[in-house]
Amino acid sequence: CICWFMKEKVGGGLSGGPNQDKSLLYVHKHADSHRAESHDAPLEVNPDRLYFVTDPAATLCHRSLNPRRGSSNKPMCEINPLHPQPSTLELAVPLTEPALSPIYLHADWLSTALQSFDKTMSISAITRAPTGTKEHDVILTLTTKTVLVQSRLGAPVLLDCSFWANPSSPLTGTGFAVEWRYQFRGDGRLVLAYDGKSDRLSHTGEEGATLDFEALHGRGNASLILQEAKVHHSGIYICSVYLPYLQAQVAMELQVVEPPSLSIHPSPLPLTAQGQTINIQCEASGFAPLSLDLHWEFKGADGKTKVLGSGSLSSHRQLWDGTYTQSSRLELDTADLGRAGEVACVGVHPGGTRRVSVEINLIGFSSPSIEDSMAMVGVALVLYGLIKLVSWSFSGSGNNKTSLHFPLWLLWCDHESFNVYEIRHMFPLSLCSGSDEAATQQKVK
Repeated sequence: CICWFMKEKVGGGLSGGPNQDKSLLYVHKHADSHRAESHDAPLEVNPDRLYFVTDPAATLCHRSLNPRRGSSNKPMCEINPLHPQPSTLELAVPLTEPALSPIYLHADWLSTALQSFDKTMSISAITRAPTGTKEHDVILTLTTKTVLVQSRLGAPVLLDCSFWANPSSPLTGTGFAVEWRYQFRGDGRLVLAYDGKSDRLSHTGEEGATLDFEALHGRGNASLILQEAKVHHSGIYICSVYLPYLQAQVAMELQVVEPPSLSIHPSPLPLTAQGQTINIQCEASGFAPLSLDLHWEFKGADGKTKVLGSGSLSSHRQLWDGTYTQSSRLELDTADLGRAGEVACVGVHPGGTRRVSVEINLIGFSSPSIEDSMAMVGVALVLYGLIKLVSWSFSGSGNNKTSLHFPLWLLWCDHESFNVYEIRHMFPLSLCSGSDEAATQQKVK
């Protein structure tokens, strides 16, 4: 693994700052696998920066740290010299026993930070080599596989952090301590602190934050559990593990992401004459983080979509739970929209794209559709048939008065007596009288 060895420049002022040497790590699980004399440093690597590392836990041998040959994605690796010293942190002070011989500390110590080529895993490793040698043993590794976590609002969150301590080191037999800290835009706070030596949770600064203590002591699993994600949980979390005189830490980011809920007012839209202006408002609420792109679209009856812009946007307002709300008001000119369609409010957010739509129907100033034309033709045919029927009733030969009321004879005349009943006084007909009974019978037939 190619790494950059970081060392301080000699001098201060503007000429100061870190100096980088390209280094090379050869990592094996077993010490007898190393044959230092068989490895030559590449031309771009300083021979003094060639290190042979034994990692019994094989943490540094993870496949994500070894990309395919020729791949442009390379793991990130940085090496810093380390000088072990007692911790001043309150919960880690008891780990440093005065009786512990400092002779073990007189060696060459390195702190190595690595990130996988796919940026899904970060590792912090502390190694030790006898003074003047290049053969290092891993003493402590700290790993996270949740470099970036996204969570919905209200969901449980697990921030992964696990450590391995070399049991052959005298520094691993006197206990450990775990600390979780939070940072966001320059502000920081202590989330949780645990003293593994006395099995005591010394501080809990965040409600709902806890550890799996059985897994912590059994497997070195120091993962932080947040029972319910809230907006103020978004930020950088730093997991630190302390051994006597040693400290390793890894950082990860949590993003609490909640997409907006959209609503349109008024809904449904009132009928509007073409050419008039409609005022429509879209309300986006309950979203986090703040980034949101609100805009309007119109989809016509022909299926084509037209972007109408963002309208008049309001400022953001923060709600009680930390989420945000924003609205957009659109003055929609219906002159060029056709006779019908759909108006949609679209919200593009890191949590996903949301849309809500409402139908719009315009009246007047537009040609009828095919369906309307067919309906009008049908109505015209029915009216034409009625007119022909009435015309046929009026066009019979003989007495116009008789022909005029012919349809009523069948309803109001009796075939036996041919007399008109209750409405006879309303229709003064001579047909149903007894004066011309034979003619009446012939007409009824």
